[in-house]
Amino acid sequence: MSIDSQKLEVFRTVAREGGFSRAAARLRRTQPAVSQAIRLLEEEIGERLFLRLGRTIRLTQAGEILLESADEAFDTLDRARTRIEALRELREGRLRITTSDTTACYLLPPVLGEFHRRYPNVEVSILNRRSPEAVREVEAREADIGIITLPEEPLGPRLASEPLVVREDVAICSPNHPLARKRRRRAQFADLLAWPLLLLDHGSNTRSFIDRKIRESGGAPRIAMELGAIELVKRLVERDFGVSIVPAISIRDEIREKRLKSLRVFDRGECRALGLIYPARGALSLPAQEFVRVLKALLPQA
Repeated sequence: MSIDSQKLEVFRTVAREGGFSRAAARLRRTQPAVSQAIRLLEEEIGERLFLRLGRTIRLTQAGEILLESADEAFDTLDRARTRIEALRELREGRLRITTSDTTACYLLPPVLGEFHRRYPNVEVSILNRRSPEAVREVEAREADIGIITLPEEPLGPRLASEPLVVREDVAICSPNHPLARKRRRRAQFADLLAWPLLLLDHGSNTRSFIDRKIRESGGAPRIAMELGAIELVKRLVERDFGVSIVPAISIRDEIREKRLKSLRVFDRGECRALGLIYPARGALSLPAQEFVRVLKALLPQA
């Protein structure tokens, strides 16, 4: 049984207004036109929808059932209309993401590719920043969202955060290094301190994390170099300038090609989280909402 949506809207208005005259005024129609629409609808349904008690009306049981279903149907249509309008708005727009070069290089390419496939006309800007700088940019609303290694201390009241995936940091050395020759998969953190360390320079959450672990170990590290990029760290470790600690995701190719050896040094409970940050107040823009949806769908695969 198909029901004309215009007649159904007239029915809903009569039921809500409690009378034909008030419904006619609301719909800007004549009362005879409203009465005729209800009469035709009752003929289609095969049941009376209203009991007419003088100047008042009351829904019949069939009318109550139809009203409940009609409200659900129109609510569904309203939600669909809202979603379609949102998609229409994403035919253009701008999205600003702030994140580290490691995340941008090793986690985001498939996410960015899928987002561009869905919304090719949305302009996406990637601001390559360390995590503390990314926090400041999102706070200042210079970026819509940030994807960072979440710090151990609270971010403050102006930002909200969500953990996305566990980020494991591992020790790396060259395949010819004495740590690699032992054919083990794990090392104690203190074992690393016997060798020259190549670390990211100060200012990143990763360096702060490693510095804290060094202090907790009570050891005396030999920091041979402080570098600004993980790619440079990896190349120098390959050439046996020392050992380092880097995100496990950043060395997949080198491990597969046997250019580096990795060793686990942290328990899972010690691992940090890669997370999403955004302003605590105000709704995310539609491009940001859609990007987060794609991000959460694809990150488990990454």
